[in-house]
Amino acid sequence: MDAITALQNRVSAPRLTDKAPDEATLDAICRCALRAADHGLLRPWRFLLIRGQSRHRLGELFIQASLQDSPDLTAAEQESTGNKALRAPLIIVGITSPKDHPKVPVLEQQQSTAAAMQNIINAAYALNVGAIWRTGSMATHPVVRTGLGLAPGEEITGFIYLGEIDGPLRPLRPEDPAQYFQEW
Repeated sequence: MDAITALQNRVSAPRLTDKAPDEATLDAICRCALRAADHGLLRPWRFLLIRGQSRHRLGELFIQASLQDSPDLTAAEQESTGNKALRAPLIIVGITSPKDHPKVPVLEQQQSTAAAMQNIINAAYALNVGAIWRTGSMATHPVVRTGLGLAPGEEITGFIYLGEIDGPLRPLRPEDPAQYFQEW
């Protein structure tokens, strides 16, 4: 798929099956992340690949974090929380790992990480891999941050779930660029 077609038609795939992208496809997706806008070439990001049994460990972190916030969670609620890490065969955790720089503020480095993550979901779409970017309370929870080994100053920018698309994608709503772009 050419780049313009992918960029103009990409949609998230909320339902994914247990078929992860093969290693060559994953390598291509990861290489796209590394081409994100990056002032100063700081590479202010790192990514964790969570698959296989590691997804269950991530689910346990989600349960521990939820129990810390709501100790009275039922067994069913705990199971539901843990299963969020099993929605896809591969989860890429995008982490902003800011570098000290006199001209590149942390905000710009966070945006660079977000751009890298956007490249991941665009590349996945172009390669016919289902992808959805999720954040939510687990992205900022101290239990999850500690469990994933984040260093002081690092933050989770999001979780990208990757897998084979399960079911139809939502239709695109036509957008009129004139609603968002004006001459100044």
